[in-house]
Amino acid sequence: MNYDLAMMALEGLTRSPLSIRSAGNEIVIEGSADAFKHLARLCLLLGGEGSQSSDGFELQSGIHATQESVAVTIRRP
Repeated sequence: MNYDLAMMALEGLTRSPLSIRSAGNEIVIEGSADAFKHLARLCLLLGGEGSQSSDGFELQSGIHATQESVAVTIRRP
């Protein structure tokens, strides 16, 4: 996985954080277009050649997501 690209995407989420909350039996993810572009980049990195099993990212509340957001880990099994 290209860690430089991953860091750029995570830094992008610090500027445009997502809002992630649990509502009943669903998870709601909200954010700006830029926030979703950065999230998509992280997902593409996990699905690309060179990514390893157990590679993943933690989206931290107050940094990559709003302060009220639940913790989120995106991981490849």
